[in-house]
Amino acid sequence: MDNFFNSRHIIEILIKWRIQLAIVVVGTVLCSAIFSSPFFITPLYKSDAVIYPSNISPYSDENVTEQSVELLQSRDIRDSVVKKFNLIEHWEIDSTSKIVKTLIQRAYKDRVVFSTTPYEAVKIEVWDPSPQTASDIVNSILDYYNLKVRKLQKDKFKEVLGNFDFVLSKKKAYLDSLKLRADELGTKYGILEYSNQTREVMRAYLSGGKTNSPEVLRLKKNLEEKGIEMLLLRDLMGMEAGSYSNLKYDADKALFNYNRNYSYVNVLSKPITPDKKAYPIRWLIVSLSTITTFVLSLLIIGLIENRHFLKIPAKKHAV
Repeated sequence: MDNFFNSRHIIEILIKWRIQLAIVVVGTVLCSAIFSSPFFITPLYKSDAVIYPSNISPYSDENVTEQSVELLQSRDIRDSVVKKFNLIEHWEIDSTSKIVKTLIQRAYKDRVVFSTTPYEAVKIEVWDPSPQTASDIVNSILDYYNLKVRKLQKDKFKEVLGNFDFVLSKKKAYLDSLKLRADELGTKYGILEYSNQTREVMRAYLSGGKTNSPEVLRLKKNLEEKGIEMLLLRDLMGMEAGSYSNLKYDADKALFNYNRNYSYVNVLSKPITPDKKAYPIRWLIVSLSTITTFVLSLLIIGLIENRHFLKIPAKKHAV
């Protein structure tokens, strides 16, 4: 076998087997060119886009880019694209097959690819027999992505708004009960402002002596019995009003976020309609096939030329 790898021996072998090698190489070129043609392999056009996610917050330990890839790969976006472009028929998938869902999922996974770039952007690539459809699918994916993120945001803030509505209604009911009791003390007992009324009543009471009017005495008694309650009510109403105001401010922010219709992507590279197929690369297929076949042919020739390497004894001729 060592002789086979001798350069002179190799040249001799090539000359000896030149016709066979030429036939194999030409045949390989022709076959690979034919079998990589559109008659056997459907040509695919590639359209892509590069985006940065925006106006969204990450969940758990995922960053925004990883979260966006998960959303782009979601089932509802895939199903929406498949339905809009009738990809089962467009990609010539047997709709009568029992595993048609599995087949379209596999085809979609192979022809619609999502990946991240080194700079935390998201790249969307679509491969399709129609250059225009490839571009349209990328644009539709971006539209469905915006709709999905918007729905997720609305669902989240809808829950937040529901919680705010519940707490604010409880706060308002409590404030109303405090105000109702304060009004009752004012109407029934004449207590409106504890500090000022106490000061004025005591001044009138001390200056009047035994000639104090019944109104002064009655108000003095009411202040002694109900004044502390009125003072407590005023403090509670002040605290609850401040708390209600803060909650209302946060609720208004949640309502604003619920009603907003932002775009959730910044498109760095927009999809275009390709004018040249991206698959298959015929020259690469032909080149690799030819080189591989040529090398294998040389190995086979080497085995033939060195029969002792395979330990195949030569047949003895009868005398």
